Order: sequence, then structure tokens, then C-alpha cells
Amino acid sequence: MQKNLLLLLLSSVILLFSCEDKKVETPLKTIDWQAKVFTYKLPDSLLSGSSYLSVYSQIYSETEHLTHDLTATVSIRNTSRTDTIFITKADYFNTKGVNIRHYIDETIYLKPLETAAIVINEKDKEGGTGANFIFDWKVKKNTTEPLFEGIMISTSGSQGLSFTTQGKRIE
Repeated sequence: MQKNLLLLLLSSVILLFSCEDKKVETPLKTIDWQAKVFTYKLPDSLLSGSSYLSVYSQIYSETEHLTHDLTATVSIRNTSRTDTIFITKADYFNTKGVNIRHYIDETIYLKPLETAAIVINEKDKEGGTGANFIFDWKVKKNTTEPLFEGIMISTSGSQGLSFTTQGKRIE
């Protein structure tokens, strides 16, 4: 009887510790922007555009005095099956409209259906509750426009919060 009780107790302890929520951090592979720099002169025949994307470093909870910090993934997608697109600028603005970061200093290219990502760390609160991006881009005539998406996420224990935003062409 004591042997069965000891075996049951040992099994319970093993089960308890094996169910522990362990957060494993893996190194984030960020895009090598320098490898994507387009070093040639862009053709004059390309069409230009600008897109706006809202992102959130923080969101309000319960009142305007309580916020939750979020990780934001900004996805830059070439939706063309056949043509390369060019991103000439990616600027990050905070809630007050102040440009706080330039992500692209030189024109980069994305091959057909290629995606690049910018990750705003959860601990980076500089953007605030009204952060946003402005992207300038160029495409060949009759090529689909790039797609810009924001994916915001926060997890704590067994609770999670996530939502998305989509860019809008402004020029």
C-alpha cells in the first residue's frame, strides 16, 4: 500500500512539473536590410506610392491610466507573382507624430511574393498607443501594390491578446 502511495505521489510530482509553462526564447532572425539594398538607378517608368500603417506599442486597459505593452510585427509583402517591388522609405512615428526611427535608409527590393518584417519589441514603448508607419514604394505599371500589415501580440501566463491592422494607401 505504501509503495503504491509513494508511486502515486512521485507520478503526481512529475506530472505537476512537466505541465509548467516554460517560455523558451529563440533568437529572432531579422532581415538583413543591407543584403536587400538595390544599388542601381531605379527606372523613371516606375509608379510611386505611399502607405500608412497603424501599429500599437501599447493599448489601454480598463482606464486611460493602465496600459498593456505589445510586440508588433510589421509585415511588408510583395503581392506580385511576377514583379519585384521597391521600398524607398519606412519611417516609424510615435503617438505625437514624431518620427522616432528610420528603418530603411536606402531603397530595398522584394522579389515576387517575398515578405520582410520589422519587429517592435514588447519592451519598446517609444511608439505608444498611437504609433504608425509611413512607407514609400515604387512598382512597375500594372503591378499590384505592396501589402503592409501589423500584427500585435502580448502573452502572460495562459492569457493572450492579439490583433491585426492593415495599411492604407495615402498617395
